[in-house]
Amino acid sequence: MTNFWANWLKIWCWGVLAFGMLLVTAAIPPIDGAIRALFAILSDNVEIAASFDLPAVKFGLGLQGAITMGWAITMFAAMSAAHALGATIWRTLAQGIVVWYLVDSTISVSTGFALNAGSNTVLLVLFLIPVLASGVLNEKAA
Repeated sequence: MTNFWANWLKIWCWGVLAFGMLLVTAAIPPIDGAIRALFAILSDNVEIAASFDLPAVKFGLGLQGAITMGWAITMFAAMSAAHALGATIWRTLAQGIVVWYLVDSTISVSTGFALNAGSNTVLLVLFLIPVLASGVLNEKAA
């Protein structure tokens, strides 16, 4: 993989990490303004947006943020390993991203957050562009 595509994926990981940090703020009322606004934008109706103030929603979003941050850091490490080990790891990473996309987007649509499926699509495409364009899925193991 060229430096261009490797750097693209590093930026992708940093973006995922930043989004996780944003989600964490849902559990911290003095700094939850940005995630509160995003929650309202992504929800289909006012009743869903109003659910943001429920403790279970704040807990769930905060916990999702922690998981997302861990996912980003894991992806940093996995991509480093994939550079050394080749296509097998890249295929597994791509499969994992596609599974996440399908499950997360289905849940998003079925729970009234269809717009989130759109942002998921952007994230999926931004991951697949460098993976497919670089040809790492076809490389032999090192």
